[in-house]
Amino acid sequence: MSGSPASWSLVKLGDISEFKYGKALPASVRDGGEFPVYGSNGIVGQHSTWLSVAPTIIIGRKGSVGEVCFSDKNCSPIDTTYYVDSFKFLEPKFCFYLLKTLRLGDLNKSTAIPGLNRQDAYDLEIGLPPLAEQTRIATKLDELLAQVDTLKARIDGIPVLLKRFRQSVLAAAVSGKLTEEWRTKKASEGTTSPNNDWKTIRIDQASADEKYSLAIGPFGSNLKVSDYRDDGKPLVFVREIRAGCFGDKKTKFITPEKFDELSAHQISAGDILVTKMGDPPGDVAIYPATAPDAVITADCIKLRVNESVILREYAYYQMKSNFFRQKVQEISAGVAQQKVSLGNFREITLLVPSREEQREIVRHVGELLAFADQLEARVKAAQVRIDGLTQSILAKAFRGELVPQDPNDEPAGFLLERIKAQRATAPGTKRGRQAATLG
Repeated sequence: MSGSPASWSLVKLGDISEFKYGKALPASVRDGGEFPVYGSNGIVGQHSTWLSVAPTIIIGRKGSVGEVCFSDKNCSPIDTTYYVDSFKFLEPKFCFYLLKTLRLGDLNKSTAIPGLNRQDAYDLEIGLPPLAEQTRIATKLDELLAQVDTLKARIDGIPVLLKRFRQSVLAAAVSGKLTEEWRTKKASEGTTSPNNDWKTIRIDQASADEKYSLAIGPFGSNLKVSDYRDDGKPLVFVREIRAGCFGDKKTKFITPEKFDELSAHQISAGDILVTKMGDPPGDVAIYPATAPDAVITADCIKLRVNESVILREYAYYQMKSNFFRQKVQEISAGVAQQKVSLGNFREITLLVPSREEQREIVRHVGELLAFADQLEARVKAAQVRIDGLTQSILAKAFRGELVPQDPNDEPAGFLLERIKAQRATAPGTKRGRQAATLG
């Protein structure tokens, strides 16, 4: 660790540390008591007795390899972990943050027997500051990372708020509240009535006046896995409708001849697609304008809209609303998997205002949802920056740049000599499963 302060010492992790092995504790007895039970990815239960005295650092040995947790209570690390609970010459929280910074999970190179080998960890070089500076670093990291966690929690909560916002926009749109002022203004101008004569139509009445404008995917006997190809005409699956994303590495294809054979199930740009199965069914997407003609698979519904009756975008927004989703759930049936029949689906009703108001709703909803999308993109970028901020703070701390050095601190070299002396006089132990200390 070149460039460390003069008062620090460059050592190997194994010069100051030994990891204890956790002990097996069956899941059947992890259901009570005041002491937490730790697995490789955190707390996995409670128990009436403890193995390790607090404070304890727990390191994932198998499973979530390299994950590091800190317990301020006596606890029981299980056999998928290492743990450290002796800190005679070291600050516990400093050690915790140091181990997190070392990214021990990256040492897991084996695919045959995945796990963290202690010797690989022991060979890592680290900078060891004076004990007093360790305490200052740990205190400052506690303060800064708590602020980062608070900020992260607030930002992580924004997508939930945006989801509610989108649904409130759609609810207002399909109920007429979104264009209430618009209708009042139009009425004052004498161009329309305040109520604007909203009407109800069935899904099948909204479909285009052509064969197969409202259809489901082919039955299994008509489209088999053996028909799939690596290129040709694409197939659209339920997962793509749910994700609103079409055409990726998982896309399957069929031959042009098979495509022609499945003409009743073909889709084109602008078709509205709905999942007819799921938990619950009713996810909706518009097949993109740039996408090639394709065939929907089983458990998908396509709707080609008659735009003289209802605007495609307006129909899409209404079908994305909880108002419509609830109607789909009401006609769903099934035990293991909820499904919707095409016969029942075609009977679902849509609320349709005048064409002019539909256009106003589409314009207004489009603006509001675009705003939500822009904000969501900024949130994702902020989440990435925050994750990087945590690593940046930790890196700065272990370069000796987070807190000032104090010339009155006893250099770490003396501390290292004490650790060596303590080891030399300690009862003989092996770095085996039975014993380990840090410090």
